[in-house]
Amino acid sequence: MPKEDKIEEEAIKLVRERMELRKIRREKGEEAYEVVEEVFDRPTLMALYDLINKGFIERIYGVVATGKEARIYWAEDPKGNDIALKIFLVTTAEFWKTRKRYINGDPRFARLRKSRRHIIKLWCSKEFKNLKLAYEAGIRVPKPITFKDNVLIMEFINAPNERGVPAPLIKDLPPEDPDTAFETIIEYVKRAYKIAKLVHADLSEYNIMNREPEFIIIDWGSAVNIAHPNAVEFLIRDISNVLRYFSRLGVETPSLQEILEEIGISY
Repeated sequence: MPKEDKIEEEAIKLVRERMELRKIRREKGEEAYEVVEEVFDRPTLMALYDLINKGFIERIYGVVATGKEARIYWAEDPKGNDIALKIFLVTTAEFWKTRKRYINGDPRFARLRKSRRHIIKLWCSKEFKNLKLAYEAGIRVPKPITFKDNVLIMEFINAPNERGVPAPLIKDLPPEDPDTAFETIIEYVKRAYKIAKLVHADLSEYNIMNREPEFIIIDWGSAVNIAHPNAVEFLIRDISNVLRYFSRLGVETPSLQEILEEIGISY
């Protein structure tokens, strides 16, 4: 057997051994294998194999969130800490169509090759770097741990007193104290712009998790540097989404212009 094939066989065996299919089988029986392995093509398996061997992953449980571009798995590190694996779907044809406006103009993609796999690997590294910048700026985000190819590892944001269950989004569980929540989110928007030099570019009630008094902003893949040609446009959209949501909850919000002025942008 060629050496490459032997390594691949070892990778498949190890990744399968680390999967707790009991946790995801539910009533579907062996269909659980399809749920898990649908996104595990050879390069993804090899990335997971590398991350397991480097001591980042001990056990992989079930899918906890799905989307057109990625799936989130609940997993565990060797110390028993819950972690989230975000695995970007290399096979999706929609990725470039929906994300090119966040890539064009970003200096990190200046030498972009048009292969789908290359774009998604860069996107994964982009989300990791954005999370790291946001985390270091004091914004409550899932703590980034590491990444490999199309696999991103970060802190798993559990619902209170639950393992393997993500905290709800504010769209599903509005804050009990919306005024404080609004102030927190706007402060994070300001820190992102002023300290991290980032604009989230996709901020809304659909990517803010509620673990009150904590509010965690997720999905930083679309975030752009403030030098991006569309950064101000994206910032205005982010703030407008936040104002709209919290106004519906009865918060007496400042105007868009007032917030932009506080950030240092004339509008």
